[in-house]
Amino acid sequence: MGIKQVRALTTTLPSATWMPLARSHAERADQMTAGHRARRAAGEKHAIEDFLYDYYGTRPSLLRRWHPGVGAGLAPSPDGVAEHAGWKFYTTSEDGIVALDEDAFMHARAESVRYIHGLLTATASRPVFSGCFGLHEWAMVYRDPEHRHPLPLRLGQSETDKVVEQHSIRCTHYDAFRFFTPEAVGLNRLQPTRATQVDLDQPGCLHAAMDVHKWAQKLGPAVPGALALDCFALAGEIRLLDMQASPYDLSSYGHPPVKIETPEGKAEYVARQRELARRAAGLRSRLIRVCEALLGPEGAARNREAVAPYNHR
Repeated sequence: MGIKQVRALTTTLPSATWMPLARSHAERADQMTAGHRARRAAGEKHAIEDFLYDYYGTRPSLLRRWHPGVGAGLAPSPDGVAEHAGWKFYTTSEDGIVALDEDAFMHARAESVRYIHGLLTATASRPVFSGCFGLHEWAMVYRDPEHRHPLPLRLGQSETDKVVEQHSIRCTHYDAFRFFTPEAVGLNRLQPTRATQVDLDQPGCLHAAMDVHKWAQKLGPAVPGALALDCFALAGEIRLLDMQASPYDLSSYGHPPVKIETPEGKAEYVARQRELARRAAGLRSRLIRVCEALLGPEGAARNREAVAPYNHR
């Protein structure tokens, strides 16, 4: 804990306000992660939900930490300064107000903030594309008897392969595409790379929408607690659709399939995809504002200008 001059705060929350917020945040986070924590203690796996923890590196102990966000200070309680004073990237003023040390945060993470801001801004500028039908999960098992999940394929291997072959595959998200089987790579109309992610991510993509949780975690204490949990909650809903529309049989988990190989299944997928994209757009916009608060007006403007050539593609 240090005492230093910090950037001007936009608001200072009294302890009577922020302490209940912190408690309710921890309770909500605990409810959201209860199943995972119980399974982890018992050594059990979950083919749907583990993705949020294993792939995204989500830690329940950090998820339950409430942060006021950029520009918000926490006034002392009758028991003393906020516990945040001992957390990384926080500082305490002479009058006991604890707040995010934006200068220290940006010194450590400025490059990440600029990248996240640019990626989210470019993604938000594009129209929703809803013609992929979740075929990325099918391409991940195409002509390969070794699958990522210990679940049966509901159509069997040969019929699953036919579904892939009968559709046009257009996956824009590198972190989905990189798991395609070697035989499926050439079937994709695009060849995404990490370097082209800013150029290709589009708001209808389930993985790009799930990634609001990833970026909220990367921005850490700069993100208000409610926004962080909203991002995590949406990622969970998206993951469920992702797997329901996959070739895997989820009957052991009690979830019906979204049969994207049929016209009815495609219609259901697109309807749910568009609603999830709409909700992700709101969260993405809020994360962009977090980045811009960190970058400042001039820094945000320069960053927007830098990614402008990638917009609306």
